[in-house]
Amino acid sequence: MATFEEFRKIDVRTGKIISVEEFPEARNPTYKIQVDFGPGIGIKRSCAHLTHYRKEELIGRTIVAIINFPPKQIANAISEILILGVPGENVPVALLSPDQNALIGSRVF
Repeated sequence: MATFEEFRKIDVRTGKIISVEEFPEARNPTYKIQVDFGPGIGIKRSCAHLTHYRKEELIGRTIVAIINFPPKQIANAISEILILGVPGENVPVALLSPDQNALIGSRVF
């Protein structure tokens, strides 16, 4: 069992996807994604296996991500955050998205 204090060490925040690019250098189909977490945190990069979404579907979408894992090298890029999702009904990953009233950069608790 995890304690509440252990959970609080993981910084989970809301962010808005601002750009999505193809990432052909990755071993598996992957996008390079930039997410804006607002003032104080700024823009973070992610490499995510979300190619079942069209790029246009992702841009402007509010997502939930862990922002304090160590950066991870994926091919020739650095992934700074982990965008969260769950298995979907007809897709490999369904993104976790807060209600449209969620503020960008808000901490999930």
